[in-house]
Amino acid sequence: MAMSAGAAEGEPMMDINTTPLIDVMLVLLIMFIITIPIQTHAVKLDLPVDTGDHTPPPIDPVKNKVVITANNQVMWNGSEIDLVRLRQYLDITQTMNPIPELHLQPEAQARYDLVDRVLAVTKRAQVEKMGFVGNEAYANAF
Repeated sequence: MAMSAGAAEGEPMMDINTTPLIDVMLVLLIMFIITIPIQTHAVKLDLPVDTGDHTPPPIDPVKNKVVITANNQVMWNGSEIDLVRLRQYLDITQTMNPIPELHLQPEAQARYDLVDRVLAVTKRAQVEKMGFVGNEAYANAF
């Protein structure tokens, strides 16, 4: 004997069949997901415009000299630069063939902190050919 859920045997079933409704709803949901445009996250930036009148960096293909002065200036071949520009110049020199030498000359009264930061920049730039010049002036100091 089978169990029936409320309707007597032989009477028409009064419940609605929800399976086709669920199928239609799933198809509509998939169509809705497909037709939604993809959201793009963009950040609007005002980039500088290239004017085309760039002067090439003053990089000597044979040797370049970095002088650290007593009044906290870093000089690249005689012109004052900051540490960011120094890193840019060092990166350019490391791509040249052959790689130019880098001569580092701190003055006697230059702050050690600045010399240390310049050395850190040269290490991060992976400078291959570097030497200290001017040390012979301090040979008789000790």
